[in-house]
Formats: sequence, structure tokens, C-alpha cells
Amino acid sequence: MNIEASTVVPSSDEPLFANRELSQINFNFRVLDQALDTRIPLLERLRFLCISCTNLDEFFEIRAGNLARKIALAPYPGSDGLTPQEVLNRVHDEAAKLVEAQYNAWNDVLRPALLEEGIRVLPKRDWTPAQAEWLREYFHNEIMPVLSPLGLDPSHPFPKILNKSLNLIVVVEGRDAFGREGGLAVVRAPRSLPRIIHIPESVSGQPADYVFLSTILSVYVADLFPGMTVKGAYQFRVTRNSELFVDEEEVEDIALALRDELQGRGYLRAVRLEIDRACPDEIVETLLENFELTENAVYRITGPVNLNRVSQVIDLVHRPDLLYTEFNARKLAYGENIFDQIKQGDILLHHPFDSFSPVIELLKQAAEDPNVLAIKQTLYRSGKDSQIVERLIQAARNGKDVTVVVELRARFDEEANLGFANRLQEAGVQVVYGVVGYKTHAKMMLIVRRENQKLKRYVHLGTGNYHAGTARVYTDFSLMTANPELGADVHLIFQQLSGLAPAIQLKKILQSPFTLHAGLLDRIEREKQLALEGKPARIIAKMNALNEPKVIRALYDASQSGVQIDLIVRGACTLRPGVPGMSENITVRSIIGRFLEHHRVYWFNNNGDSELYCSSADWLERNLLRRVEAAFPILDPDIAARVFEESLGNYLKDNQNAYLLQADASYERLTPKDGEEPFSAQMTMLAKTYV
Repeated sequence: MNIEASTVVPSSDEPLFANRELSQINFNFRVLDQALDTRIPLLERLRFLCISCTNLDEFFEIRAGNLARKIALAPYPGSDGLTPQEVLNRVHDEAAKLVEAQYNAWNDVLRPALLEEGIRVLPKRDWTPAQAEWLREYFHNEIMPVLSPLGLDPSHPFPKILNKSLNLIVVVEGRDAFGREGGLAVVRAPRSLPRIIHIPESVSGQPADYVFLSTILSVYVADLFPGMTVKGAYQFRVTRNSELFVDEEEVEDIALALRDELQGRGYLRAVRLEIDRACPDEIVETLLENFELTENAVYRITGPVNLNRVSQVIDLVHRPDLLYTEFNARKLAYGENIFDQIKQGDILLHHPFDSFSPVIELLKQAAEDPNVLAIKQTLYRSGKDSQIVERLIQAARNGKDVTVVVELRARFDEEANLGFANRLQEAGVQVVYGVVGYKTHAKMMLIVRRENQKLKRYVHLGTGNYHAGTARVYTDFSLMTANPELGADVHLIFQQLSGLAPAIQLKKILQSPFTLHAGLLDRIEREKQLALEGKPARIIAKMNALNEPKVIRALYDASQSGVQIDLIVRGACTLRPGVPGMSENITVRSIIGRFLEHHRVYWFNNNGDSELYCSSADWLERNLLRRVEAAFPILDPDIAARVFEESLGNYLKDNQNAYLLQADASYERLTPKDGEEPFSAQMTMLAKTYV
């Protein structure tokens, strides 16, 4: 059976692909589901609520903004059968359901549960006279001096509203000191003000009483308009497109161009309006007209705008009994010379269960070791006050030849990356901004060391960022190796990134945008042919998201040929499993738990001679075709077995945190079957060795 003879034909008129944007919103319903799970500690449930809110913010800033661009430039149907306008309309419909569910979770479930624990986030109706007096003084002393209300009249048109800023639209009657007639005014809360205010115990008689800044503003805003009557004050927030665009082929200095773009990011096109449900329709219409939004882009809410700000309560209350139990990550005993240990055999770290500190130690020892000549590294996200950046600076100052490929366009980290890129350059590090048109997303470190008059390469390859913070909450793999072939491959990739190298032939690593996409298709085809020959054929892969059409079609084709395919896809997935005649042999599950599932692992049975790769790349069009990515094989059989069990086998057994994707693009949460023991992959990993 050849490829032409096995062209995928759906069994119905339904499309081959689900819609990515709608799938992404569905993911946030699964995140919100954790907020309602009483098995999870209360403050962690509150955190999940806030994560679903911040995720939705980012969705509108990026995905909805891109849809608006498609409506203008390419309004025809996509592979899911929907036009961009149809997608945007359905996005607003589904997002409205999600927002309603978020506020129901806050108002009806989490806020009452916090109250039972003595943690009170108080609406005005519950203020005591003493609290009201203290809050009025707080308003006059701490808030009012930094506010600048703006009346709207012919000489004061509607002001520019910063992306995601807290604002009030105020209805004022009467005349001011200059005889100007009242009307509408806008009051913007500066971002310097805390969004959650703690009322002292000496005032409340309770240790954990809090009030939203938006509530205080709404109650006391009349004090900003003495001699006039405030008839209504309604909080609102506008979300804007935040996707930056820099034409790299047209600019001479990408760093300077990106810095210029960042200055205007907060005032790009509006994509969503959130507003108090009590706001009169005529005012809502005024806002929609000003922001050039349609009616379905307004979200009327019952509660504070920017609900994710309630996450501040988690840090303010100091209640470890309402949080996940802390654990101590396993620390590798690397001794005085980590290079000697790596020479003895490859080292695998599974974060967050294994500490990230050995990666930092590797770089620290490289910076201090007189035998180390050169260090090369990619940086996509590194976090604030990064030890990785400090060690690279130390290495350069110690006379090492240090080259760092900095991806300036890491979304929402652009400003931070510009900052540490400048610091690296000032220390003498050679900073490279990657390849025009391709984000550098691969996670690689190369250390060149002189040993016995010869040069030896040491390599770190990872599925996650060089970010100590996310290494405590994201699941990722790190491989430290002295394997000559992997070292040679990484060396060639760095040559390619920093110079003008021609196409290169790597021995072990699959690289985007050159060999990874084709390599995946070849391996899927190989499993298909094995199945047709009656031999064992299976594919198991784990990733964050999946939407690349050719890969999906190849998976459908393999499924029809009898290959068993199990996918673990945390977020958006446009593949439709379980469709008769197309994908009966494919399952897709999403795992949502304490840690954010982030590692990418691909396993191909290969008639018993299995291949296993870890990677920085999801199976998305952008990762496989428009980014620099690396998929590295796990060559040590024992380590490969460990990776398989910990990242694939465990997760296929999970019946506590798993959601199974259905053919209609909905998800069903799995529960233990009769006689089946509950099993959580993440908790099993914690319980094994790291308590």
C-alpha cells in the first residue's frame, strides 16, 4: 500500500481538522476545572482560576489579534472549514461561556470557600463602619494623589486606554468650578497601585480581610468630583492585540526596531472589552464605538475586572496548609568536577523532580575552569536575575570565548531579553540574534574543554528554557552528555546560527526547519509500513500542542493502516481522534495537574528497535517549519527506558488528571474504572523519591 493509494478520505462531510483557536479555549476550561476540584488545596484552586484568566488574556492578545488580521487579509475558509470571521464569532461565544464560568467559580465556589477559612475578600455591603472609614482614609492618602480623572468633552476626547489597565467610566452631573457641564469621565488606576488591599487586623479584628482596588475606586470615586453628583461608576478593561511585528529583512538593527515596537504595544488594536454588568447600554455602546469593537466583543461581568489579580491573596495570607505540600527536588551529587561525571555516562534530569542546579553548576564550573576554552548557548527565556546569565558574564570576564544566541522575539519576554543581551555584550559576550525569519527555540549549551592536549565537547540539551523558576513548576528533561556525535551536531548548529553556514548534515539530531519535519513524516511512514507487513507498530508522543497538517494527515494514514497511536497533548490539538474510517486507532489525552506539562517526547516502536527523541519542538507549523528547533535522541538504553516510563508510560496510565479528546473536539475527564486504582502520573513521580 503506497502513499497515493492510502490518501485520507473522511467518512463524512466533516473536516479533517478541528479549529486551533477553539481548541485553545477548550484547554482553559480544563484549567478552570482544577479550580473546582476539591481534592486540590484551596489556594491552589484559586491559582488555577487565575491561570485560566491570564491564559485567556494572552489568547486575546495573540490569537484573536491574528484572527482580525486574517479577516482583513485572507478571509477564506481554513482547513477546519471555517472562515476567520466565523472563527472569531465562535471564539467570542466560547470565551463568553468561559468568562461566565470563571466568575461563577469565584462568586459561588472559591470566595465562599475562602470565607470558611477566614480569608475574606469583602464587597462594600460587608464593610463595617470601621473598615469603611479606614478605606476612605486609605483612598485619600494612598490612591487619590496618583489619580488623574479626565472629563470627556469636545476639548477632551476619549483618552488612549492602555492594554489591560484598570479604568472607571464615571457618570457625573452638575457643573464644575469652571462652569463646565458634567457628563462622562474616565479614571485610570495607575499600575503602581496594588490591586488587592489588606485591611489591618487592628481595624477589622480579622487577620485576613482584603478589598479589591476596583471596589475602593467605585465606592469613593465621587470624592474626585467635589460639588458634583456621581450617578454611576463602572469599571472596565480593554484588551489589545499584543503581537509585535518587525520586518527583519527591512531593518538594520533588529534590537532597536523591536525596542521601538515595544513602546507602542500597549496601544495596538482593541480586541476585547470587559465591563461591569451594571453599566448602562448607551455607555457600553460609546465604549464599543471608541474601541471599534462589535457587540460580541464585550464581556459583561459580575465582579472585579481582571479577576486574576486575586492571585495576590495567595502570597498575602501565609497559609501553607492551603497549598500543595512542599517537596525537595532530588539533587545530583556531581562532586568537584562535573565534567568527570558526564564523561562516565550521559546524565538525565527530570525537572521539577530533579533539581535544575546541576545545569547551573555545569555552567559555573565551565566559567571557572581554566581548561574550558569556549561556551556557546541559546537563550529563549531566562527569567529575572538569572544565574545562567550571570555565569555567562563571569565566563566572558574570565577570558572564555562565549557566544550566546538570544531570541529577542520570545513573546512577552522581549524587553527582558533586550536587557540581558545588552549586559552580555557589555561583558564581552558575542551575542547573536539568530536567523532572519526563524525564531531560535532550541535549548542547547556547548562547552569546549581541553583535555590531554585534545578538545572535548560537553553538551546540555533540554526540552525547556534555561529558567530556574519554570524548572520548579514545569515538567522538562535535561540531558548532559559528552557523546561525540551529539557534540558535533550541536557544534554545527551553532556554526549555522552565528555564521552564514550552508546546509549541514547532522548525524543524530533532527533540526527544524531542515530535517525534523521530514524526519517525523519518515518515521510515521515507517510505522505504517510495518503495520501493513503485520509487524508491531506503535507511536507514542507527548507535546504541548499539535496542528501541523502534513503530520496529522500522516498520522491518519498510519491509523488507517493499523498503527496504534497514543498522543499526550496538553493544549490545543487540531487532530480529531476516533473518527470512523479515519482515526479509530488514535487517542489524544491532555494532562492538567500541579505541574505544567512541558516536555516533548516522541517514541517510535520501529519493530522493537525503538527510537526515542526529546525535543524543544511541538508538532506545530511554526515549530516544524519556521523555527530553529532540536530533537535529540536518547541513546543510552537505560535512560531511554526511564524517559519512556516517566513521560509516556506514566501519563498513559493517569486516570486522575487526564482528559480524553473526543472526535467532536470536546474533552471528557477520565475517572478510575470499576476495580481500577486511582493513578496520577505527577503524584507518582513525587511519591517515588522526592518527598
